[in-house]
Amino acid sequence: MDITRRNEIRRLVLWGSAALALSLLVEDSWPLLVVTLAMLAFYVRQLLRLSRWLSQHQARNELPETTGVWGKIFDEIYHRLRREEQARETLEQLINRAEDSVTALRDAVVVVDRQGRIEYWNAAAQRLLGFKSPHDKRQTFTNLVRDPRLMSYLDSEDFRAPITLPSPLNESLMLEFTITRFGDGDWLVLVRDVTRLHNLEQMRKDFVANVSHELKTPLTVLKGYLETLLMTVPEEQTRLHRALNQMDQQSHRMENLVNDLLMLARLEGTEVDNQPQVIAVADMLQRHAQDAKALAATLNKTLHINLDADSTLKLRGSSLELESGFGNLITNAVKYTQTGGNISIRWWQDDQGAYMSVTDNGPGIDPKHIPRLTERFYRPDSSRVTQTGGTGLGLAIVKHVMLRHDGKLDILSNLTKGSTFTCHFPTSRISAEPLRKIN
Repeated sequence: MDITRRNEIRRLVLWGSAALALSLLVEDSWPLLVVTLAMLAFYVRQLLRLSRWLSQHQARNELPETTGVWGKIFDEIYHRLRREEQARETLEQLINRAEDSVTALRDAVVVVDRQGRIEYWNAAAQRLLGFKSPHDKRQTFTNLVRDPRLMSYLDSEDFRAPITLPSPLNESLMLEFTITRFGDGDWLVLVRDVTRLHNLEQMRKDFVANVSHELKTPLTVLKGYLETLLMTVPEEQTRLHRALNQMDQQSHRMENLVNDLLMLARLEGTEVDNQPQVIAVADMLQRHAQDAKALAATLNKTLHINLDADSTLKLRGSSLELESGFGNLITNAVKYTQTGGNISIRWWQDDQGAYMSVTDNGPGIDPKHIPRLTERFYRPDSSRVTQTGGTGLGLAIVKHVMLRHDGKLDILSNLTKGSTFTCHFPTSRISAEPLRKIN
């Protein structure tokens, strides 16, 4: 107990004792009653002063002067209020600085609550998205940014990768939307202008597509003349035959490269078919298995190729694209598996979707290369790719085919232990149509 409270108690006891003694002396209770009422009036007055000061504290009135425990109470309340006021001012400064920083950003920042309504946006959002204050406050985000692709993206709730869409103000302005969850289901939407990057990427795609298309005609002419020369040049001219054979091999390789580039350009430059075909994948894989055996014979390899495919499991998608994707995986397995090796092709489903896998017991791939295998022209072993005549685009084509079919490519490989490439399709891609009987 501090000195102030002891003094206050001592004073109460002193006044009470004096009133009691006087009451006993005069043999009446009025002195005790008077002292009690006086003390009560004093305390009520102090409470009223405190209440009046608290109600006017925002006006920064001077602290009422008093003594004893009430003075200490006034001082404690005053210091607490000052500390709270200073903390509030500091917090307001931090909030103002944060708002100024967000306002100064060139990228748009939008805060969306769990009901999908807009709570806050910065100045860049007005410029890029056309938001208007205060009219658009608490409006639904998807009502102001109308795009079916954005709706599908939000419904998927998979925000690991951003989505690029045209601005609702100007379709030539391309915006990248990055969504981060926070709090209890709220979203922080970051929007940045990627028009320049988008245009550069489009220029790259157009350049590759146009150059590949222009190369196709001269390559066809060159191959035709080489085939004619190979048939007409006498066998005795061994040097010329060797040169023509090498030219023919390289022209075939160049043709494969051009075809792969054209396929990639088509996959990147066209919209996904909204009316996919129903594909009997088992029949498709049966054809690829036969082609793989023919390719192995051409390469003078003896390979054991096993096919395990569910003939009742059918897929909705593009037959041409899946032919290319599956064909690349199976052809790679044949090229990179040594003679006497095993290749297993499987097609099955479970609760998570449908799967097509190609497994071989070839030389395998160092796991450090796996994250980059689907990049264009990436070659973990350039000498091996050169020997097999690969273009370095096969797995890039497979990746794009899977993306267009809402799936993904999983790669599992270890050096000397072979590789497994698995195409995973979601259940939404599995066809529920009954299998038609073939007479």
